[in-house]
Amino acid sequence: MTVLVTRPGSEGQSLCQQLADEGIQAIHHPLIRIVDSTLAENLGSQLKNSDIVIAVSHHAVTAAQSILSKTSSIWPTSPLYLGVGQKTAHILSKSCKQKVNYPQVSDSEHLLKLAELNSVNNKSILILRGNGGRELIRDSLIKRGAQVSYCETYRREYIPINDHNIYQTWVNKKTSKVVITSQEQLEYLCSIIPDEYLAWLSTRQLFVPSQRIAERAQQLGFSNVTNTQSATNQILLAALRP
Repeated sequence: MTVLVTRPGSEGQSLCQQLADEGIQAIHHPLIRIVDSTLAENLGSQLKNSDIVIAVSHHAVTAAQSILSKTSSIWPTSPLYLGVGQKTAHILSKSCKQKVNYPQVSDSEHLLKLAELNSVNNKSILILRGNGGRELIRDSLIKRGAQVSYCETYRREYIPINDHNIYQTWVNKKTSKVVITSQEQLEYLCSIIPDEYLAWLSTRQLFVPSQRIAERAQQLGFSNVTNTQSATNQILLAALRP
């Protein structure tokens, strides 16, 4: 059994190392890279003018911290801070030095059920995110009467696969499980994989972190999808054990 891990950066490398430590062969092939955005210079003032700040990923927090450091700004104490998941909330709490609440299930739908977001009429809410995504949070909060804005603290860039031999390598190494941690990665992989490998890919066991991504994977033709309900490496590792 070989596990294909598409999670980007050091976290993907770490998951592969943890799998290797347990005797499970893994291939790390990130499909996107994370880079700081150049569009968020006014992040400091946006934070100060917000009643509630929502971070949708730990990448959004670490990139925001980097931007604030470059502009000699700090996290204000006045907003209420929320994270989409436990890891995001933990990193945000360390950065802003405040308590950060989060839903037990790490997705937009459960975040919107938090008590802090029940009465948001006329509240100013800032969503820290990458380039695109999490429209459900914004649209739902606007319906509740909030004034919602985005700050794109980082950008996700697609990594092209120029060598078609890579797909054959995945087959040759008997890849049976694939880890995909975002819908964007899923859509991208399905759009670039050559037709002759699509049927093979769709029969691999796919591990995704939310019901929304699981449903989209099934729409795209995947027949064996496992929703881990979290994108943390610890939970992914537990799900990937034979």
